[in-house]
Amino acid sequence: MKQPGPENMVVGDKSGIDLSESRPSLQAELKEHEQHLEALPGDCKPVDRARVQLDIAETLLALQKKKESWNIGREIFDIFVAEESWQDAIETCDVLFQCEQPESLVALGNGIWLSITYPVPAQLTVAMLQHIIDETPDDSDGGPVAAMAAHYIADLRTEGKEKESLTFFTNQIVAGVAKRHRGIEDDPDMIRMWIEILELNDVKELLSRLSTMIDTIVGDNWWIDRDALRAKLPVN
Repeated sequence: MKQPGPENMVVGDKSGIDLSESRPSLQAELKEHEQHLEALPGDCKPVDRARVQLDIAETLLALQKKKESWNIGREIFDIFVAEESWQDAIETCDVLFQCEQPESLVALGNGIWLSITYPVPAQLTVAMLQHIIDETPDDSDGGPVAAMAAHYIADLRTEGKEKESLTFFTNQIVAGVAKRHRGIEDDPDMIRMWIEILELNDVKELLSRLSTMIDTIVGDNWWIDRDALRAKLPVN
């Protein structure tokens, strides 16, 4: 069973975006965020300041100033964790992953762990898991595990029309991964059989394999104290 470790996950610039037209507006947006940061009062809460800095990091990333974006993002991640502002911390990890720096995969692993552990919006968790799907080889089991985990989270954390919309999307993700993993076309029965063969329909096993995969990606470079965070979680 292939797991997506750092050696077979490749972080690269796939955007091919032409910034020539958008750059002026992004520069103006960056200036606005920087002015906002400068205008914050001295007694501003660290988390409020960090949120403005996250806006700056996102804009720098859009401008392809990835090292600058990384430096800001890595600093504010620790602030968000200290303040237990989990959604902000995960969004910061998303930015850090896209910065394509040596520890970008570490950022992804930390962010996914947080996005599974805490009840943040399902769309955010799905987006983080999508990165694993995009970055793992077609024949790796990492893609199927991430796809089914995304579908599980979408079903667990949403209701009504949001559930209908997001689970439709995650079903498409699963079907796409089944096609590239085993050449299965859009055949519900074959996809169901593929899921059963890989034991992806066993939630306990699925989450265990996802945990192992994240451990492989992060290694010893955890930016969070997982044991301390687990100890604070509700029993039920």
